[in-house]
This record gives sequence, structure tokens and C-alpha cells, in this order.
Amino acid sequence: MTTGFTEPAKKHLGQNFLRDTSVIDRIVLAIAPQPGDVIVEIGPGQGALTFPLLKQHGDITAIEFDRDLHAPLQTAARQHGELHLIAGDVLSVNFSELAAQRSDAQGQIRLVGNLPYNLSSPILFHALDHAHAIRDMHFMLQKEVVERMAAGPGSKVYGRLSVMLQAYCSVTPLFIVPPGAFIPAPKVDSAVVRLVPKPHGKIEVADHASFANVVRAAFGQRRKTLRNALHGVADSATLEAAGLRPEARAEQVAVADFVQLANLLAAG
Repeated sequence: MTTGFTEPAKKHLGQNFLRDTSVIDRIVLAIAPQPGDVIVEIGPGQGALTFPLLKQHGDITAIEFDRDLHAPLQTAARQHGELHLIAGDVLSVNFSELAAQRSDAQGQIRLVGNLPYNLSSPILFHALDHAHAIRDMHFMLQKEVVERMAAGPGSKVYGRLSVMLQAYCSVTPLFIVPPGAFIPAPKVDSAVVRLVPKPHGKIEVADHASFANVVRAAFGQRRKTLRNALHGVADSATLEAAGLRPEARAEQVAVADFVQLANLLAAG
């Protein structure tokens, strides 16, 4: 355990501290920090990823909810570089404002983090809300979540998370991390994933709220056909006008087709 960290992992916060140096090295290599980057780490924990990034980059901003970790993080960070610690819940942090505050970021930040399993989806959706202010994201998540993020239509795990993320980002699974890389060891495999938000001109979603509503409704009851799942949202004529079969199910519909339907509804 890193000197100064005396508190055990807190189960209610979903803490699993990364310890495998070979995994840490692979993550840092994947991130490949460059001069001028503004790197923001979500949940630094005991600094397993923070300190190697500081050694290489010299300056990191980190968001940590657990106040028991703040003092030892700040103390240990001094020998590696400058740590800007934000106390609180990441879901309350405005990434757009954070990017704007850092003039050397050219308006964008780079997000990294070993995300707690119980908060991974809310954090991903929160990041989506600020995608224009984010250059890329490198996250460690539960392996099955990464599989859902990258899944294509026809897959059993293709769903709302897949569609929402892929409409705004390119999603690239990088590598799997076994339970033994953590203390305490989780009961499932983890995986590292890279998300790169699309340039504004490449995002085809005309209205975010309309798109989110369509996708949420379509996958709300997976066994239902689009005609039934989207009852009250889009009628059969509108589905057909968007090039969709009313008798199809949501998991058969490509991301681009959901975008087309939502844009049609927003325009009407």
C-alpha cells in the first residue's frame, strides 16, 4: 500500500484500488500524455494511476469524493508533480467550465479514471453532456459494461448505452484487466476503453433531447416491437418514413437509424 494511505477500500463507494504496475503502465501508454494536455482523473483513489501520470506529465487535475483520501493524495503527489484536487461528486462537476478555466487546454480536457462499477453509466452520460469540451476519455470499467458500450445491432448486449455513446463518440475497447490487478479483487473482469467524441460537424443528432427520448423508449421494453415500444412517441407512418420497420425490435436498429428517426421527429 502507498505510504500515507491507511483507510481500507470502502465498499459502499465501490472502491477497488488498482495495484498491478503492468496494467498501470499499459493505461499510461494508451493515454500518452502530451505537453499542453489538461488531464482530469475521476476517482484517483490511492494514486495508482495519478502518480505515474504526474511523473510523466507534471500536472493533473483529479476529482475525488472520499475526503479521507484527500490529504494523503496531496502529500504523496508533491514528489511527482502538481495535483489540483477537486473535492466532491464528479456528477456535480461541470466539465465544460473546467475546460474553459484552463486556457492551455485549447477548450478541451482529457478524462481518465478507474470508474466505480455502481456509477459508471451515470458518469458516462454526464460526460456525454459535455462531449464538446472533452478531447478523449480513457476509462476502466466492468468488462460487461465495455462490451455494451461497443456492441453493434443484433448483439444481445446492444442497448441504450451502446446507441447513446456511439452517436457521439468512437468507442474502442483496449484490453481486459483481471480481478487480481485490484485490492480488494472484484468478482468480475474489468476492461479499459477509449472514447473519442466526434467533432461537432460529424455529430448528426439534431436535437439531443429528442434523440435521448427515442432511444430510452425504444429500449425501455426490449421484447416489444418498435411500434409498441414507441407508442406515443412515433407512429408506424413516422417509423416507415424514417426507413424503419414497425415490427422490428430496438436491438435490430442501427445507431444511424435511431438518429434519423429522432431528427425526423424533432423536425416535425
